[in-house]
Amino acid sequence: MLRVASGLALGSVILAAVIGGMAPASAESRDHACIAGVGCPEAKSSETNEFAAQTQTKRPRVTIYPRHVTPGPYAKRQCYSWLVTEYRVSGPVITPQMRCWWE
Repeated sequence: MLRVASGLALGSVILAAVIGGMAPASAESRDHACIAGVGCPEAKSSETNEFAAQTQTKRPRVTIYPRHVTPGPYAKRQCYSWLVTEYRVSGPVITPQMRCWWE
């Protein structure tokens, strides 16, 4: 019986400590947290995550020229081909691959 009573006393002490830890903080401790910038949202940094509120910086302009070169009348098409094993759900499949260019 003494063992059960001491177990209940220990359990009630632990329960009181857990409930005391979950109790809301007093106004004074909240003020200290806000001064430190830790616990209150209004004291956090002035950085914002909203896209519209962020300042827009000027980005440099980049001009891209197309690489379309029309082959001449005596141009020849050169090709390089090989076989590749592709691993698919149905099993490995050998597929042809080819790269071509104009010279």
